Amino acid sequence: MNSGTVQYSGVKCRDDIPSVLTDDGYYSKKKRYVRKDGSCNMVMHHVPEEWLLWVTDIFTTLVEIRWRVMLLTFALSYILSWLFFGILFWIIALTHGDMKDPNNEPCVYEVRSFTAAFLFSLETQTTIGYGFRGMSENCMIAIIVVTIQDVISVFIDTFVIGIAVAKMASARKRAQTVGFSNCAVINLRDGHLCLSWRVGDFRRNHMVEGTAHAQLVQHLAHSTGKVDVTYKDLNIEENNIILATPTTIVHKISPGSPLYKVSLQDLRKESFELVVSFTYTDDCTGILHQTRTSYTPSEILWGQHFQEMIRVTRKNYRVDYALFNHTVKVLVPELSAEEYDLKKYSQQPKHKPLHTSSPTAAVELVNGNSLEAEKASTSSAVQEHEL
Repeated sequence: MNSGTVQYSGVKCRDDIPSVLTDDGYYSKKKRYVRKDGSCNMVMHHVPEEWLLWVTDIFTTLVEIRWRVMLLTFALSYILSWLFFGILFWIIALTHGDMKDPNNEPCVYEVRSFTAAFLFSLETQTTIGYGFRGMSENCMIAIIVVTIQDVISVFIDTFVIGIAVAKMASARKRAQTVGFSNCAVINLRDGHLCLSWRVGDFRRNHMVEGTAHAQLVQHLAHSTGKVDVTYKDLNIEENNIILATPTTIVHKISPGSPLYKVSLQDLRKESFELVVSFTYTDDCTGILHQTRTSYTPSEILWGQHFQEMIRVTRKNYRVDYALFNHTVKVLVPELSAEEYDLKKYSQQPKHKPLHTSSPTAAVELVNGNSLEAEKASTSSAVQEHEL
């Protein structure tokens, strides 16, 4: 590209699968590192003692599984406990002779079959109490079994209620009400190229405080099959946000930015993935949440600006979320931030140095230009000596 000519252009957001750079320069198709919904796109294999880890932290395991799996697990825990203690009551009645002799004083009244034993176990654990079946004082072992069943039923109920409440109050659900824009944009702000994206809270009750963070994730695949993943942080201006209204997160592409040497043409060839997150505390529950998403180079619009979605009325601020993902085209040079800064500085008018006397040299010395001041003072002294 000719540096003397500044071209302006823009790109559209596409759903192309990004590429990964290999050590021999070959670009191969790859999947996202972080999906648009914020979940990580990875599968773990050969985890040491994986089942033991799941069972050890059973509470977190049940909170993370799907609702249908959790409900099936809880239903089976109740049914199996009823069946287990029903079998025990049936064995007690069988050994006590309640099945053979109807005139015998039973251990459990009206329990003379397996079906009756199962129903007695169900009625005991759920505290139904129909009034037909009940304990007698003849068998101490049956009384002990009933006591154990009551204690276990309390533990099961507590566990089920705790898991259900924790799952309904999960941070993952609250994170779905905080969203990012579908695409990021690159435009000019105060004479500098900036990368920006939008984040907004779709609920009325807002968070206490929030912090925005961004990382550039790059993959380098070797011919041996090894993949190196590098992470580079992006500096965000004003990353501490109170998200009362949708906010545009801005990263100024300065000399310390990984995108400082990336132009529009380079952006179309890049294989990085921009992973952004917003961590905040909900004001209702006090729980810490985090919302994530990612942008590929095809989802970064060059020469676009987010459309304003906030209007001021007489009584309040009106936010139109229909414009949350809308962008408008603006003039932005196709140069990289480095090339743009060099061209901008080269076009600034150059001032010729002034040959001043020693008072001017003293002023320059006060301003901090000590070396130039000393040269000017020496030159002035030589000229006065010659005169």
